[in-house]
Amino acid sequence: MKKIITISREFGSAGGTIGKKVAERLGYEYYDKDLIFKTAAEANMTPDEAVKLDETLSHGFGFGQSLFNLYSSPLDEKLYNAQKNVIRKFAEKGNCVIVGRNANAILAEFDATLHVFISANPNWRVKYLKSDKMKDMPEDKILAHLLKIDKARQKYCSYFTNTEFGVAKYYDVCLYSSVIGIDKCVDVICDLAK
Repeated sequence: MKKIITISREFGSAGGTIGKKVAERLGYEYYDKDLIFKTAAEANMTPDEAVKLDETLSHGFGFGQSLFNLYSSPLDEKLYNAQKNVIRKFAEKGNCVIVGRNANAILAEFDATLHVFISANPNWRVKYLKSDKMKDMPEDKILAHLLKIDKARQKYCSYFTNTEFGVAKYYDVCLYSSVIGIDKCVDVICDLAK
């Protein structure tokens, strides 16, 4: 049976790292940032346009937006629909780990899936990001950045999927990487996938 693992994550909780390690251990395909480029091609957008809109809503989205505009944000809708098609194509092949992009909601009706949410203590996330991807950024700026990204992901998730980002009932398992560690998260996910 083909298996699909989706990993949703708070920014800086090591969800991507965990996803890569799970894919390597299980011999599965791994999809994360490469989804952006496949999505861009499908939506007839440039990769730069897709990167700008990835997992966020247009800046015009919010209380000041009219109801007419709320349901006619063409770039957001175009990108999300293209992304949904790409994710479904990857899932149909099976034996894959898909990180982010609301894959858990998009693939909710698929069989043989394991939907995981990774979260972590904000201070741990700051230190994790500081040690790798954001070495030159002050810790207070990293914290502000990660909170901003999490908020954008929450809005994006709610708007496109009618679910809530990080709420346990939308996932099969929720793991706190700052407490149990990256390697233990990998162990748990691999054990559950078997």
